[in-house]
Amino acid sequence: MVEAGAPGAGGAAGQVTVGLEVSQWKYLSAEAGDPQMHAILSVRVDGTDGGGPVLAQVLALDCSSSMTWPPEKLYAAQEAAVSAIRQLPDGTPFAVVRGNERATMAYPGTPGMAAASDETRERAERAVHGLVAGGGTCIGAWLDLARLLLAEQDSPVGHVLLLTDGKNQHDEQMPLAGVLEECAGRFVCDAWGIGDGWDARELLGITRRLHGSASSVREAEALPAEYEKLVSRLLTKTVPELAISVTPMPGAEVRYLKQVFPAEAELTPEGGTGRFVTRAWGDETRRYQLCLTADPVGHPRREDLQLAVVAVDVPGDQRARLPPPQPCLVHWTDNPALSRHTDAQVEHFEQHQRLGEAVAAATDAHRRGEHGLAERQLGRAAQLARAMGADAQLARLARLVRIDDASAGRVTLRPDVTAVDFEHLIAASSHSSYGPASGSGGGSAAGGTAAGRAGGATVPCPACSHKAPVAARFCPSCGHRFEARP
Repeated sequence: MVEAGAPGAGGAAGQVTVGLEVSQWKYLSAEAGDPQMHAILSVRVDGTDGGGPVLAQVLALDCSSSMTWPPEKLYAAQEAAVSAIRQLPDGTPFAVVRGNERATMAYPGTPGMAAASDETRERAERAVHGLVAGGGTCIGAWLDLARLLLAEQDSPVGHVLLLTDGKNQHDEQMPLAGVLEECAGRFVCDAWGIGDGWDARELLGITRRLHGSASSVREAEALPAEYEKLVSRLLTKTVPELAISVTPMPGAEVRYLKQVFPAEAELTPEGGTGRFVTRAWGDETRRYQLCLTADPVGHPRREDLQLAVVAVDVPGDQRARLPPPQPCLVHWTDNPALSRHTDAQVEHFEQHQRLGEAVAAATDAHRRGEHGLAERQLGRAAQLARAMGADAQLARLARLVRIDDASAGRVTLRPDVTAVDFEHLIAASSHSSYGPASGSGGGSAAGGTAAGRAGGATVPCPACSHKAPVAARFCPSCGHRFEARP
């Protein structure tokens, strides 16, 4: 079976193709106090190859006093920036921001962005190698200057690559929270920590709001290669935006929609609607957790009801091949044998969230000197990682603890663990594993629901003639209720 909107379903060369799957366990208890339906939306984009450069790139380098020691740290940051600049295709707008308690232009020398060429890349390299560290840290100022620079460009994808070795100690000069509100939706930001003084949760607060990811390097000399890989991936992202629309039925509400794979990101609906815009896509799959509230009062039990309809579109691309809207269902039941189950994908990502919470709690306990509590929390994290089959996360935990029995959560804190080891672990824990196969665990998916089994088939609405998924109980366009189908 070829999934609707998937590669091989007849898409033309150079045409962007989008796939959508919904995975959920539809049974909810009619007696629950605050019934919530959780579903995982898997969105796949293909066919982005062949487009021209669409990127505008700002490199924000921490040049505060702490970058001066050890000397290898600033050198690695400079080499990483140079590696990124060398990869930019001709014509790509770019700039380098020098960050301390203020933000100033490192290249070009005046506010603005240069178009990448042999000449401008060479000048930028000289400017980067001439950077001198000194002063404090105000990350809000760096991002605000990046926002102003990118606002002058018409490039579809704006990106900021931020590097810091310290905490945001001068936040009062330009509060980061307010800057993030101004920057949200304007560009994507990836952030890197280097050295031993940075705050992982501070970086995650930035990247989750700006739809990027937070990472770190233990050895400074590893940074240039990481920058090269990151920029290579960025250059494949030629779809600026993809919108996910969630239309709840009467009595249902959208509690939240958040990205859970490959990294966690916050999503905010546009203007109070159920439309969520995601940014900077290449050929890739992302997963989102949808939470809907529902009210069983006045609704029949022991039958499938449509709770919401999910649709995707690519703004500005009329040629994009889109999948049909997919329903989220609810089946009110009095049978606890049905209602106590959870969809396998939902459970996987909720376990991942609990793992991150355990790592954060261990970090706080270690910082307070409560090493016993830190050890227990890391044991809980190891237990969750084992249950999820997250071998990479277990390997990271093993740097901090000796794992005696992961399944039982028995670990021993290593005596040489330092505070920055926990920061590396927090940053790494924000990158989730892919999770179970689509449609596993009896959940409904576009391959497990009636719509999926029909290959994404649609039927015309008798009231408005718009297409609706074959499993839908209501028309997603006009709300007309369909007669029960066999």
